[in-house]
Amino acid sequence: MGKVIVVASGKGGTGKTTTVAALSSCLAVLGHKTLCIDFDSGMRNLDYALGMTDFTVMDYMDVISGRVDLDTACSEAPKIPNLSFLSAPADCNEDEVDVEKVKKMFDDIRENFDYCLVDAPPGIGSGFKLAHCNADISVIVTTGDFPSIRDAARAASVARELGVTKLRLLVNKVIPSNFRLIRTTVDDVIDTTGVRLLGLIPEDKYIFRALHDGLPLIMYKKRKSAYNFLDSARRLAGEEVPLYQF
Repeated sequence: MGKVIVVASGKGGTGKTTTVAALSSCLAVLGHKTLCIDFDSGMRNLDYALGMTDFTVMDYMDVISGRVDLDTACSEAPKIPNLSFLSAPADCNEDEVDVEKVKKMFDDIRENFDYCLVDAPPGIGSGFKLAHCNADISVIVTTGDFPSIRDAARAASVARELGVTKLRLLVNKVIPSNFRLIRTTVDDVIDTTGVRLLGLIPEDKYIFRALHDGLPLIMYKKRKSAYNFLDSARRLAGEEVPLYQF
């Protein structure tokens, strides 16, 4: 049985969508049949991060409405075996989406994929809640600044209220000098959010380059950020992997 993993953040700008693309690509490279779904309706950008802008036709509303089956709606990544993508609709009011049908879609996904990563909209609104309605794990993405950390703590609290018991924290865009400047540490971030650490991702210009090259980050194999995302994916898959020390 597969797992549905929601990747969320308390605010925009944390690199959440890049994280979804990177983790899902890494899980696929590790041999796991992986699906990633864009749940950020109206602001959908996950296709850019995956390099799949020209490969998507259907969206998740086509599936839950019964217009097409799951297999037909999902698009296979052209450059990474084992990776598939399902887009968000261009216009969708999450408050009007049938939650039970979303839960059924997630159950169907579990039967067909090893992992499903869901790109939730930023914040803790209706889209966040819809994405978490039948999730196994919530990965909260934050950066090292105080507003992002506080919002991550709030997002984690709401995820727990929605019934998600397994949470993980990914600290993105890490610049060690910035932590020293504001006199905080990664341990402080963990204590504030109350979430177990999944990984630390350094600030890396190649993340920006990968996005605009239309290539998943894992294809830049010599980049530190790519290796750290790969280690984080391995931890999600249950492996014991030491944390990289900055």
